[in-house]
Amino acid sequence: MATDDVPAAPSNPTAAGALHCKRYNLSNTIQASFGKPGDPDYVFSIAANGDKSRMAVSLSTHAIKTYSPFSGQFVGECLGHSSTISEIAFPDSSSPHMLCSSSADGTIRAWDIRTHKQVVVLKSSLSSSELWSFSVGGSSGNLFAAGGRAQVLCWDWRTKQQLACLEDCHTEDVTQVRFHPVRKEKLISASVDGLMCTFDTKGDINDEDGMESVSSVGTSIAKVGFYGPSFERLWCLTHIETLSIWNFEDATLEADFGDTRTKASMNWSLSPVNYNIDCLYLPAAESLWLVAGTLEGSIGYFPVQYSGNSSNTYSSAGAIGPVSSVLEGGHSAVVRAVWSPLEAGLAAQQDLFCWTGGEDGRLCSWSKEQTAVNSNAWVSSRLVFKRDKRMKQRHSPY
Repeated sequence: MATDDVPAAPSNPTAAGALHCKRYNLSNTIQASFGKPGDPDYVFSIAANGDKSRMAVSLSTHAIKTYSPFSGQFVGECLGHSSTISEIAFPDSSSPHMLCSSSADGTIRAWDIRTHKQVVVLKSSLSSSELWSFSVGGSSGNLFAAGGRAQVLCWDWRTKQQLACLEDCHTEDVTQVRFHPVRKEKLISASVDGLMCTFDTKGDINDEDGMESVSSVGTSIAKVGFYGPSFERLWCLTHIETLSIWNFEDATLEADFGDTRTKASMNWSLSPVNYNIDCLYLPAAESLWLVAGTLEGSIGYFPVQYSGNSSNTYSSAGAIGPVSSVLEGGHSAVVRAVWSPLEAGLAAQQDLFCWTGGEDGRLCSWSKEQTAVNSNAWVSSRLVFKRDKRMKQRHSPY
């Protein structure tokens, strides 16, 4: 094994913890959608509201279903989109009943999950365009941004009026938009053109005055996310399964992991890793994990590590560490979505570790080993927070 594939010991004592593994099991399986024999419907995304009373699941049928995240009980269904649902989220933790979704039908819709009725529809006033991502932020918390066909669109959530259409920043589909979690006036956009752009949304929003920086990743970008104690860094996953880490403040590359599949495959004993699913940041441990999977539906959580670089004069080759958790035996196809209460820095609640959803149309919950369902899943204690402490062709709509 190459030297850079062997991670250094975690520098954070909370992250280091005990190295023994606590076993987790498949505790519940739900067939969220069936589809045709041999061609099941997909689970695209999973999101939970602020009080964790509801979990929303988007499907390839253009529907959104809601469940109890702890019992798995089906609650209701939101219907209205006419094309692929690209993203779902509960954008306001203080309004746990409001769910939002974006779609290739060119709309962003808000739903009241108490009634499962649509309450708001946002659509570009300029032209019909697929929408691939959305985010809510701005200095007042009322700015709604979305990524479309080489455009970043902005609405005032209070008036539902479109405020801006940024067209000079990207040349291809904008796959991700994200407001900074703390400095909410800062907006990041990422695109198939391989560029990440940073905007300041204070005052008038336009291409000339608002753009602060442009970073070139060099290939089509799939997902980005903020992380770090002050959310001062960005992780970036691409459509060719590479990972890179960027400094948000000065838009510089800090670590380039290249194709993560080979590095991850060398750090577990299952079949080779085929794709990346997401990245998981644990605030209490100040640690980042890469979540990746196989075509057979096995999932691994791999610690992401690289040399610190305060001077920003060079980028380091990142290391993917030995797998910290394995979830195996729940899915029979590619896994598209993972949601865990750990994402918000919470303790695993009611023994729940996470939910996963895949191209087999299945939802699986994973929890402590006292469950009766047999599984080959296990998880490192570094991914567990104590309550008293802080090649099948994949469908790719982006």
